[in-house]
Amino acid sequence: MGFRRHGPFQAGDQVQLTDPKNKRHTITLKQDGVFHTHKGAIPHSDLIGRPEGSVVRSSGGTQYLAFRHLLQDYTLAMPRGAAVIYPKDAAQIVGMADIFPGARVIEAGVGSGALTCFLLRAVGSEGRVTSYERRQDFADVARANVEKFFGAEPGGPVDSWRLVVGDLVASIDEIDVDRVILDMLAPWECVDAAAKALTPGGVICCYVATTTQLSKTVEVIRDHGSFTEPHAWETLVRDWHVEGLAVRPDHRMIGHTGFLVTARRMADGVAPPPRRRRPKGTTEEL
Repeated sequence: MGFRRHGPFQAGDQVQLTDPKNKRHTITLKQDGVFHTHKGAIPHSDLIGRPEGSVVRSSGGTQYLAFRHLLQDYTLAMPRGAAVIYPKDAAQIVGMADIFPGARVIEAGVGSGALTCFLLRAVGSEGRVTSYERRQDFADVARANVEKFFGAEPGGPVDSWRLVVGDLVASIDEIDVDRVILDMLAPWECVDAAAKALTPGGVICCYVATTTQLSKTVEVIRDHGSFTEPHAWETLVRDWHVEGLAVRPDHRMIGHTGFLVTARRMADGVAPPPRRRRPKGTTEEL
């Protein structure tokens, strides 16, 4: 993947400019380019050759911090065909589903390509991500977003990635994959296909928005017989204001965005042990 993540700014780099009110603008540097704003103009030549973390001043006198954008910033600002998975949930998927360098990953429900970018970065050049998307319009938006972030030419290939327009169940042709990530309205419809594609020990991870979807997903995975007991959770993010001894939580937070469900593929022909439940009215296990 030919994008630059460090070193002095060069023509072709995507740079994030942040003003004193924390408003962010992402530009692609060109030798003769100019960034225009109501606070004045900034020639791209003022940035080219300078290190990250520099401060540039517009013709109107406003100072801007200049950095290459982080993936979390890019995914929140990218053009959308469908809603994106928030960085807090993408980070949970990468961490809790154990997306590792060299992993073979299937993703179904590519949306706008936000999670795809996180998965591609995690698997690295030795891994492989195959994304299935039913809608051509969503696939077109996702392809453009992924290619832009990783610096590919428009319409050109991105290393380690294959995008398939079609239904996962009808189109899947992979076997012995390490991870299957399902971000769709009815992930339970794909559990059997995921089980057939996953290698023993592989992980299925589903992202759903509502409690009814969560219940159906867990029950289908549980009843399938090829997976360990599903684990379900959500994450909440709350920033803190810190000024000297004035330390308090912010009034706003990123609350519920979705639920995550993970389970591991059992070996062929092996059933998970029966669940042991606590009887009603006692703390002792059966």
